[in-house]
Amino acid sequence: MIAVLKQKKIAALAILFALAFPLLIPNNYYLHMMTLSFIWMIAVYGLNLLAGYTGYLSLAHAGFFAIGAYTLAILTVKAGLNFWLAFFLSCVISSFIGFLVGLVALRTKEHFFAIYTLCVGYIIYLVIDKWDNLTGGVRGFIGIPSPANIGPISFQTPVSQYYLVLFFLLLVVFVMYRIVYSLTGRTYIAIRNSEELALTIGISTMKDKLVSFVLSIFFTSLAGALYASFIRFLGPDIGYISVMFDLLIFLLVGGIGTMSGPVVGTLLMTSISQQLQFLQDYRMLIFGPILTLLVIFYPRGVVGGVIHWKTKRTENNRDSRVGKISSHSSNEKQVKEG
Repeated sequence: MIAVLKQKKIAALAILFALAFPLLIPNNYYLHMMTLSFIWMIAVYGLNLLAGYTGYLSLAHAGFFAIGAYTLAILTVKAGLNFWLAFFLSCVISSFIGFLVGLVALRTKEHFFAIYTLCVGYIIYLVIDKWDNLTGGVRGFIGIPSPANIGPISFQTPVSQYYLVLFFLLLVVFVMYRIVYSLTGRTYIAIRNSEELALTIGISTMKDKLVSFVLSIFFTSLAGALYASFIRFLGPDIGYISVMFDLLIFLLVGGIGTMSGPVVGTLLMTSISQQLQFLQDYRMLIFGPILTLLVIFYPRGVVGGVIHWKTKRTENNRDSRVGKISSHSSNEKQVKEG
């Protein structure tokens, strides 16, 4: 109970800090970077739902991030739809495509699933890169509008866009929390731990995996749509493998299968990336070995490692108390017998 209260206090402090950030640090550069970090967090939460809690590592999420972004751009610029209608449709269309992909992909397991989704992600990138008439190809897509006003509320300033993205991030975290700590979340964890055992106790694993896959893509495409409206320019590189690598390293550094891992990992790695901008051309050479060492020696990530350390400390304290009680009882028995 005490641990739960501590977690709630930490979460409340983090939210308060995020709300006060534009007032504490009134710098447009840091505001821009923090807003961008929030967008990546939403995408990482989508990946975490599938990989961390259901146990299926998808390498196509960068492609679905790009689909969400480009769908919003096409619907607003070329089709002339209202921004918020286009925003909603971009997530729905991406999720529907994910549903079709999942029907085939989820019939495979483990590394076969990862390889299949990697191919799907690369095909999405090629479609975006080569379909000039629709996506602009290598020239990119320009003229994407910023979020439309909602009544008297305008989203034309960096601060207002920051709070808009923060709102969606908090909404995604809330939905993730409700999913993870529900019967649905326990079902996903059961599938992750042993799909065969989940089948034997009556869980419809294919249906639950498909729902998890579609939900994760919905979150990722939501991040893509926010990215398009925030940056207002798109290039095919946002669907490339390097973006998938970034999402994966954010998740693994923070802690896969944890609620706060995406936040910690994204903030930590984006901060390091900004400090090492002069090595941008060699980032894959730097982060590649780091990721490999992390998976081998610290697979739980930062948050997972802290949770494991606290658990071990609690167990050691409990064992020491039990040992003292046993020793005290033994001494009393010896005194009585004497």
